[in-house]
Amino acid sequence: MTEELLKVGDVATRTGLSVRALHHYDEIGLLSPGRRTRAGHRLYAGGDVARLLRIRSLQQLGLPLDEIGRCLDDPEFAPLAVLDRHIAALRERAAEAERLRSRLEALRERLSGDGEVPVGQFLDAIEEMTMFEKYYSKEQLAQLQARAEALGEDTIRAAEAEWPRLIAAMRDKMAAGAPPDDPEVMALARRWDELIEQFTGGDDGIRESLANLYRGEPQVAEERGLDGGLGDYVRRVRRE
Repeated sequence: MTEELLKVGDVATRTGLSVRALHHYDEIGLLSPGRRTRAGHRLYAGGDVARLLRIRSLQQLGLPLDEIGRCLDDPEFAPLAVLDRHIAALRERAAEAERLRSRLEALRERLSGDGEVPVGQFLDAIEEMTMFEKYYSKEQLAQLQARAEALGEDTIRAAEAEWPRLIAAMRDKMAAGAPPDDPEVMALARRWDELIEQFTGGDDGIRESLANLYRGEPQVAEERGLDGGLGDYVRRVRRE
């Protein structure tokens, strides 16, 4: 019985792959059919098609082409190990999707009570989420989410409303030349630390990430009234 041999165009048509992709597999040594027509055109035998099936299966598992080649050429190749790694990657993506869902639900909750929301508010919220992901680790973001759920929406809103008043009061003391050991200034500093403690849950790593955010995003510090030496003034009050 004569073995069926397929030209590259036939393989492309029957598999849904492009001729260009099959040529690329050949060029990188991933799938190089061993037979050719007299004119030099590729001919795919049954073994070549079987290897192509394994290639596509491993691609579906998320492996890059160079790693697929190593797997197929390794006599000790363990498909279960590939499956385990792909499952782990899917779990991580699912966890990331869950974290994003939680942040978007929190955003929706905060915006839903205000009636029609200007587009600018959504853009600001997206920018803030992006900045948080830049300065906080995934573990820290998860801690902050849990912390927010534990505190509750009312406590968070109260703290957000108090911060501008506290910053303004501290700035007034600084402008008036009040010394760092002034009792009223020290009381403001204690409340300052209490609000930070409320946000960070006492985690030094999160506190440092918060400081890095303000150092790395000076426009954020300015928007929140923390520019113009106020940070240095508060540190002197704390005697840092």
